[in-house]
Amino acid sequence: MAVLGAWDSFVEWAAGQPATAFENSLDETRLGPPSPRPTKIFGIGLNYRAHAAEAKLDLPKSPLVFTKFPNCLVGPRHDVSLSSKHVDWEVELVVVIGRRGRHVREAEAFRYVAGYCVGQDISDRRVQFSDKPPQFSLGKSYDTYGPIGPTIVALEAPIDPDDLAITCDVAGERMQDARTSDMIFPIAPLVSYLSSVCTLEPGDLIFTGTPAGVGSTRDPRRYLSPGEEIVSTIEHLGTLRNACV
Repeated sequence: MAVLGAWDSFVEWAAGQPATAFENSLDETRLGPPSPRPTKIFGIGLNYRAHAAEAKLDLPKSPLVFTKFPNCLVGPRHDVSLSSKHVDWEVELVVVIGRRGRHVREAEAFRYVAGYCVGQDISDRRVQFSDKPPQFSLGKSYDTYGPIGPTIVALEAPIDPDDLAITCDVAGERMQDARTSDMIFPIAPLVSYLSSVCTLEPGDLIFTGTPAGVGSTRDPRRYLSPGEEIVSTIEHLGTLRNACV
């Protein structure tokens, strides 16, 4: 978290390192969440057009925001402890904030972003839809329900986060396969909108929404079972591999 609080200096230092400084192999099984103690975790609901269509819901006119609590965060190879027989997967592009900001204009939004990582918004649908209206935060905040990583890919990387391939496999079966260009509210509008309400702090996370293919909209519905592995991949950002227990 201290590095995220001094992100500009860190990026400058890293750019000055020789290429040989990063030749050692990385054991991803030892990694925790790359932003381990954020002050805020935002979730964006119904932010892919195809996902709204599969859920038979109208496109939102403004971002649908909920929260995940920081206790849910785990690393890219950590097990997911299932809380019921109705636990769902949701692969997501996660934005990591790198600079404190309030009332950020869309044109300047990326100045406040440290980078990106892969995320899984694991969701207990039994809790989420236990009553009407539904409530989101608790069912998405069980311990282990927020795998992120494997690392933060810095904003300086030559990628377009608003057009990346994003997939999720469960037990070897492709469940989600889309591009982030299907987002209704891309990254800059989300950063601007959230900062109009809350001061964004270094390390804060934005789970930007999930594409079509979640288990709760399938016929018949399909949920996670012990022994299955969730493999979540985003182009240029890497892969999470999380076993269900």
